[in-house]
Amino acid sequence: MRLFTALWPSDEAVRHLSEAIAALDPARVTEATAGVRKFRFTAAERWHLTLRFHGDDADPQRVADRLDRRMAHVTAAPPALRMTGSGTFRGVLWTGVEPATETDRLALRELVRAAGGDPHGFRAHLTVARWASGRADRRWMPGLLAGYAGPWWTAGELAVMRSDQGEGGPVYRAVHRVPVTRAASG
Repeated sequence: MRLFTALWPSDEAVRHLSEAIAALDPARVTEATAGVRKFRFTAAERWHLTLRFHGDDADPQRVADRLDRRMAHVTAAPPALRMTGSGTFRGVLWTGVEPATETDRLALRELVRAAGGDPHGFRAHLTVARWASGRADRRWMPGLLAGYAGPWWTAGELAVMRSDQGEGGPVYRAVHRVPVTRAASG
């Protein structure tokens, strides 16, 4: 069992990105993915923003308890975010996640910290495609979604997710959810 803490984009944001990917020119996708094997777009229902990967042997209750304790001290309002642009990591095509304002950027960092992550080393992104092997052409692959900018959405909750390998890829199940709300003052 693998655990991670994530934010999930709004249904509208997922729909918008799905439509943008569906509208990509197949010839352009073929050209951009020529140097890789087994390129595939990930299923939209798996799109999430990982704030912290907890590992293969993490105790779900311990992770949930820590998240609850840390979230009790979060004072920032839920951040407004959108998916925009793209890039690659080894075997991954991603779209970036951009905060609307500096206040939203700081709020996202606070959520990363609450999840147990390092906000300084954090690069907000959402994985939209994977490939098995080969080297992506850094000029073409990120260009598939380079001009993309989705609608703004507001983070609603953090979820501790369990990831199990299924026949068609990972199967995610929430084991704990915490609403992202401004802490009451006083």
